[in-house]
Amino acid sequence: MTMTPWLKTPHWSTDIPLDSSHARLPILAERGFVQLRDIETPIPHDEYLGLEYIEYKSGGDTNWAPIATRDGSLEISNFWTPGDERPDRDFQFCPNASKAPTIQRYVESVGANFGRVRITCLQPQNYNESLRHIHRDDNNRFNPEGSGWIVRSWLELSDTDGSYMILMDQGADGLPDPATEVRIPLHRGAQFVIDTQRLWHVVNHNRSEPRYALISSFESGPALEAWIDSQLP
Repeated sequence: MTMTPWLKTPHWSTDIPLDSSHARLPILAERGFVQLRDIETPIPHDEYLGLEYIEYKSGGDTNWAPIATRDGSLEISNFWTPGDERPDRDFQFCPNASKAPTIQRYVESVGANFGRVRITCLQPQNYNESLRHIHRDDNNRFNPEGSGWIVRSWLELSDTDGSYMILMDQGADGLPDPATEVRIPLHRGAQFVIDTQRLWHVVNHNRSEPRYALISSFESGPALEAWIDSQLP
């Protein structure tokens, strides 16, 4: 497989730094992601279906329900808003969190410093469509050198059997390297952690209904490492 013709350099993802002095998790060093065991009790459907969603396109045709934001308001703006730049951490729960107590407890149970916490609602897209949206995340802009590298966790909320997360390392040309492609199967209750600043990623969603997932930014450090160890299969 070769990358699709619409993905060319320069691409905004290729300008995101890969090297820094931030503290990183050893468990992510080799592959950039770790698959955790499924949660024992799936999140109740009404906790994510009854939230307020905001239209914001990222990784496909998506809407987002904020759970934690930089100031606790119900907004979807990036953490590097001009005049209010800050790291993607030390965020506050917003009004949606009170409607989703199980989700809020899940985030708090990690015990690590968190930033953006959001639920994504992704409309169906096949493999070729999904590759139009493959990207890396700019998670560590304004994150001071020497602090913990920001990574992201995923928790699948809806029934998504047959869909999968596509991951690729960056090639020498600055674009995703198809030879490194890995697919993480998605199903309700699946959870995993990805260094999304390192890995190009997108979801191939083969179902006919929308897919819902909780995406949380966490600061790498002893607390996140201990939680990951507690969630390994």
